[in-house]
Amino acid sequence: MEAMTKEQVFVTNLIREYYKGAKAIGPDRLNSREFGAGTFERKIAYRHMYFPNEGEFKKFLVERAPPYVSYSAAYYKRPDARPMENKGWLGSELVFDLDVTDMDLPCQMVHDRGWVCESCLEGVKEETIKLVEGFLIPDFGFSEKEFEINFSGNRGYHVHVKKESVLQLDSDARKGISDYISGSGLEVESLFPTICQRGAKLIGPKISDKGWRGKIARNMITNLNLGIDHLMSMGIERKIAKNLYDKRALVEMGINNGNWDMVYIKNKAEFWKKILGNQAISQSDRIDRNVTKDPSHLIRLPESIHGETGLIAKKVGSLSGLESFEPMRDAIAFRGQEIESEANSRYKLVMNGEVFGPYSKERVRLPVYAALYLYLKGLSSIYTP
Repeated sequence: MEAMTKEQVFVTNLIREYYKGAKAIGPDRLNSREFGAGTFERKIAYRHMYFPNEGEFKKFLVERAPPYVSYSAAYYKRPDARPMENKGWLGSELVFDLDVTDMDLPCQMVHDRGWVCESCLEGVKEETIKLVEGFLIPDFGFSEKEFEINFSGNRGYHVHVKKESVLQLDSDARKGISDYISGSGLEVESLFPTICQRGAKLIGPKISDKGWRGKIARNMITNLNLGIDHLMSMGIERKIAKNLYDKRALVEMGINNGNWDMVYIKNKAEFWKKILGNQAISQSDRIDRNVTKDPSHLIRLPESIHGETGLIAKKVGSLSGLESFEPMRDAIAFRGQEIESEANSRYKLVMNGEVFGPYSKERVRLPVYAALYLYLKGLSSIYTP
């Protein structure tokens, strides 16, 4: 491993002090988990690590102060064994990874995808709430006590389902769950059985239907009420968008009863196939399906420091906790001092209710959490005390 710079030594010492003061940082069933750790250059530089208890794990964190710490969603008989098949797999939590980089948000037209703004964080929070409220609870029957929500420490959230019945699911079953949530393979003909019958009334989903049928109906009504410009953004030409919006009360009444034929639309089969296909994707394609389907995936350890931001990969707790959670306020790890930085950031940084920047190669004095965030994002240098 390459020798660390003075700046990296400074950050490492901060991380070490954080872990010295941390309490109960290890996950449940700690001695059945595989752990990985990273350097400033690589997020997972080494893995296949095992710790018999919380004390040994904390000792490692304090001595090594790694910028990244990951752990397995899986439980093993021998977590440090190699290769993977020798570990003795006992089961895996079902994990969903939601990240801003997998989303298309209006703010990303203003800043590049490497930057995370307040709107980004609000957008990914909304998608996490949709995952829980729109799928995990109603469609799969999980209760809030059976899953855990964590901020990733950077750009999104991780949801761990810990219910005993999911632990033994294989990769194919996990893929099936993520495909369902993402609307993969959803066929318009199954939603609209008369769509290809010439002259027939267009019968489709009702808002009271279970699963994707109800979601499609409810989402269409929401889109109708967002206005003509929003309907046009879905690929609907202005004349039809205006007609749908002007007659939205009639259209909504029809959808409530499963009748999607309340407004005349030429070539309606092709029209609804296009619109509903786009709608299914925009509503749900927000999870990293590779993470969900891989039972052996390593993921960021809750309450550990994220080496790209200096923030805590914070446990959020309940769904209500998520709704009130503000990452750039509630996940700050380092407070209490200011340091000199030379910052070069095109965008403003909002942390702890304060605005920093933008900066153009300016020497500034910043709270340590803001200076670290910009430094770890590669947007500043820091003058170590």
